[in-house]
Amino acid sequence: MKTAIIGAGCSGFTTAKRLQDAGLPFDWFEASDRIGGNWAYQNPNGMSAAYQSLHIDTSKTRLQFEDFPVPADWPEFPHHSLIAAYFNAYVDHFGLRPRVRFETPVERVARRGDGRWDVTAKGETAAYDAVVVANGHHWNPNRPEWPGQFDGPVIHAHDYRTPTDPVDMTGKRVVVVGLGNSAVDIASELGQRTVTERLIVSARRGVWVLPKMLGGKPVDKTPLPAWLPPKLARKLAAGVVRRAVGRMSDYGLPEPDHPPLHAHPTVSAEFLPRCAAGDIVVRGAIAALEGANVRFADGTVEPVDVIVTATGYRVTFPFLSADDAPVRDNHLPLYKRLVQPDPALHGLWFMGLAQALPTLVNLAEQQSKLFAAWARGTYALPDEATMRATIASDETLHRGHYYASPRHTMQLDFGIYVRDIQRELAAGAARLRQRAA
Repeated sequence: MKTAIIGAGCSGFTTAKRLQDAGLPFDWFEASDRIGGNWAYQNPNGMSAAYQSLHIDTSKTRLQFEDFPVPADWPEFPHHSLIAAYFNAYVDHFGLRPRVRFETPVERVARRGDGRWDVTAKGETAAYDAVVVANGHHWNPNRPEWPGQFDGPVIHAHDYRTPTDPVDMTGKRVVVVGLGNSAVDIASELGQRTVTERLIVSARRGVWVLPKMLGGKPVDKTPLPAWLPPKLARKLAAGVVRRAVGRMSDYGLPEPDHPPLHAHPTVSAEFLPRCAAGDIVVRGAIAALEGANVRFADGTVEPVDVIVTATGYRVTFPFLSADDAPVRDNHLPLYKRLVQPDPALHGLWFMGLAQALPTLVNLAEQQSKLFAAWARGTYALPDEATMRATIASDETLHRGHYYASPRHTMQLDFGIYVRDIQRELAAGAARLRQRAA
């Protein structure tokens, strides 16, 4: 079985390594001239969202690959340059680089009548038994619109590199829209009094901002015992969060309408102290743009020079038809977050298409175990009805406690998911034996 892999970020290269280890043939396409995807700063393909000051929010040992540990001398929360170097070291260590077709964006993936897939890149088309989509989901910015018009520049967090690139915000009055991780990172950087004259964060609703460290250790390294029921574990962890940070209104933020850990966590060591110091002012949603001013939902009007929207991304696959990838509200129902239940689409697999906690970096490394077993013929998918029922139950398990939002359509608990993948490998092998009997 021959596979086409689309993308050479962490989801693509860990899948390539899995197939190489299994001795399975594959072709590998990458739009850029380099490895790294979203973590390749100044990526010439224009799809990377990394900004110069970016540090990952996952602690180093939670993001490392199982057969390629991170360097022992790394800081707990490494800079993006270390992540990119680590990715490149992985690719070179396992001899993967010669397999990549760099600067070869995939233009079209289409079903054939024989059940295989045509993949077109640089005007050339070849047929494959399977296609692995690993092109990421943080590259197509969601750019909001508001009534009125604004005289200054409006950029998305995806465009942001430094306080002076692509817009010089030094000494300016800036609004950052959002309270996600990119929003609080960028606001913390721009909120320094040596950078902007005034920094306002516009938030439609309150969120819990968690610290990176607790008791001298990274928060994600102090988990509750795995045997605790998830609901009880969340309740206990929520109590820890409340004691650690207090009320969000103490910092001038709106109070969240949900308990801690019932939304994708926003993590920052700087944001709350800057709010408490008055370096960052929090307003409600933007109601209208009025030339050189911005009107907020509470009626407040502020003179503003620049708007930075940290408003998430759209999940899109421009090389796939809407029939083959029917995304609705940033959601594509997938069995085990990998493959659609329609048997006609079982050759189309998606890697890393999740919002995994605590880390997305090594998710596809685990997911690719299932794909490689399927491609090797040692694992069988269940019937379509079972797949659809399992999708519904799995989504309830992983995101049922989150408030309804496109932000939460892909939530995944990494630990629970990895254990489930191991069980599913065994179940798929048993199905194969039963069908052969």
